[in-house]
Amino acid sequence: MCTFNHHITNMSLLLSLKSHKYILEHFQGKCMEFTSECCNIHDCGFDNIRSIRVESGAWVGYEHHHFEGQQFVLERGEYPNWESYTGNLSYHTEWFKSFRPIYCASHHSSRMMIYERENFMGRCTELCDDYPSLQAMGWFRPEVGSMHVQCGAFVCYEYPGYRGQQYIMECEKHSGDYQHWRNWGSHCQTPKIQSIRRIRH
Repeated sequence: MCTFNHHITNMSLLLSLKSHKYILEHFQGKCMEFTSECCNIHDCGFDNIRSIRVESGAWVGYEHHHFEGQQFVLERGEYPNWESYTGNLSYHTEWFKSFRPIYCASHHSSRMMIYERENFMGRCTELCDDYPSLQAMGWFRPEVGSMHVQCGAFVCYEYPGYRGQQYIMECEKHSGDYQHWRNWGSHCQTPKIQSIRRIRH
């Protein structure tokens, strides 16, 4: 559901299970408050979203309509421009076109298994914390073959230090089962995962 916020003269996006989204960077331009998913920002009168304030909850923004393309995790806080939510200067996209809440995010009770190969085969390890470098904590390769999210939600990154492409993994999607790297998102072209952290609610 989307509602216009008449108290803000510039356009921005507020997400709260509540969040505010703005049409221009640095919370300028037309503003709208959202409390539920939006599969196409054009349906709510937006051509683009360039800055965001998340008042509560966790959200995921998508590069394209209907939850397709590059994913961007949005936690409580302010995102004045695209660099602040992409965390990835090598992948240049200055907007997103759809977004949804991550209801199962639970920073204190998140747990997942990662596996060496597809279909939950090969060596595995359990994760229940934040890992800026999987290899530094003992994972033996730069790729992950498959994952099972037992509870909560995680964001996985292509490179160490929470950089590169983002993949949102949730216990409520696919029953928590990600059998192949192609299940990670429509933008995924590689099984490379080198850092993982819990999503804050």
